[in-house]
Formats: sequence, C-alpha cells, structure tokens
Amino acid sequence: MSDSVFILVLLPISLFVILFSLGLALTLDDFRRVVVYPRGVAIGMANLLVISPLLAVGLALLFKLPPELAVGMVLLGASPGGTTANMLTHLAKGDTALSLTMTAISSVAAVFTVPLLLDLATQWFMAGDAQYTVAMGPIVVKILLITLLPLSIGMWVRSRAQAWSLRNEPLVKKIAMVFFVLVVFAALWAEREHIFGNLASVGLAVLSLNVLAMGVSFGIAKLAGLDGPQSTAISIELGVHNTTLAMAVGAMVSATMIIPAAVYGVFMFFTAGAFAKWMHARNS
Repeated sequence: MSDSVFILVLLPISLFVILFSLGLALTLDDFRRVVVYPRGVAIGMANLLVISPLLAVGLALLFKLPPELAVGMVLLGASPGGTTANMLTHLAKGDTALSLTMTAISSVAAVFTVPLLLDLATQWFMAGDAQYTVAMGPIVVKILLITLLPLSIGMWVRSRAQAWSLRNEPLVKKIAMVFFVLVVFAALWAEREHIFGNLASVGLAVLSLNVLAMGVSFGIAKLAGLDGPQSTAISIELGVHNTTLAMAVGAMVSATMIIPAAVYGVFMFFTAGAFAKWMHARNS
C-alpha cells in the first residue's frame, strides 16, 4: 500500500468508522452526566488535556526524539480517549458511565485542543523551519469533519433507531476494531524505514507514556478522593488513546508524525489490558 493511499483513503475511513461506532454508543445523557460526576469528569479531563501532553513533551525531550517524532508524541498525548477504553473499563469493573462521558467530551474537545497543541509543539520542536508552519484554520476544519461528523451521525442513528443501534452496536465495534488493526499495521509498514531507524527510542518513549499516564492519573484520582471504579475509568482513559485521530492529524503535516501513535497502538492493549485485569480483582 502506497503512503498516499494510506493517508488519503484508509486513515480517514478508519477514523470515520471508529467514531461512528462511538456515536452509536452515545446519547445526550452521556454529556449531561458531567453534572452527576463533576469531580470525576474534571479530574479525568485535566489528566487528558494537561498531564498527558506534558508527559509526552517531557518524554520526547528525555529520549531526544527527532523533531517530527517529538511532535507526533505530543499529538499522541493530546489525543482523546478511544472507544476501547470503555470496554476495558467495563471489564475492569470500573465506572463505565464515567468512561463514556470522558470519551464523549474529550472527542468533542479534541477539535480545538489537538490543533492548538499541534501548533505549540511544532513551534517548540521545529522552531524556524518554515516547511512545518501549521495553518490552524484548515486543520481545525479537517478535524471538525473527521471527528464531529461521524460522531454526530452515529448519535443521530442511535436517536432515530435505538433498537437497531443496540442490536448492531457490537458488530459495528468489531468492524471498527478491524479497521483500527489495519490502520496501525498499514502505518507501521508505510513508515517502516523511519521506524526501524528509531525503534528503540520511539518504543521506549511511547511505552513510558502509556505506563506513566495510567499510573499518574490513577494516583491523582485516588489523591482527589475518587473511588476505585472511578479511578480505574480515568486511568484506562489515559492509557487507551484514539491513536487513529493522532495519526490522521499528524499526516496533515508530515507522514513521519504518525509513527508514535502507530507504535503506541501496538503496546496499549497489552498494558491497559493487564491493568484492567489487575483492577478487576481489586474492584470486585
């Protein structure tokens, strides 16, 4: 598969299917639930929007990643929670309702937060390189189309055909998972030369981000007085990102920027799955 086919065809289609499947699982009550869990949502969103990007920046500097990979790390840290986080939270006996709410809100907020952090990261790591000047307007519009449009369509279908949505949601999620696996391996193959040249540093960086983000967010949630299921939901939300969105946004600037998210997509199921299994026993 050529890079252009991957970037122009498979990546947008995969993101559309993944976010449509999320929308199919959401109702307006998932957004209203912020009133029910104000502290849990506030702490979870603070972790997603502040702690995770800062960890990504720190690790990019620590591992001395090349500029494009460093920006890709920040995009990864800035990306919202993924749909798989909700499933793993359920398996871990965590607060699935809180997980759904955080995924919904962070996916909408990503329209503004992801391009903002992309701009800041590009200015920081690529200062003076005119080739990578980010035009915020077009990127915001593109992110709006590739995130809110499929999410809204999924929610609209759920509201108009609830019985059909509930019956077919598991199938749509399985299809979304197939697309996710395809897009991760297509990204790894398309950028294999760059990956092999930076495999050790990128692999250690994204694995560190995954483990640190889950550990730090769990600790913050517990220190804030949240219970085990809520802390579990927040931690898994920080461990399972929508890496397809991070890749799609990175590809708008440079194909190399997709590498951290692609490599992260391989690791996150093993680490987050192990954490979910451990918390299942603790939350039972």
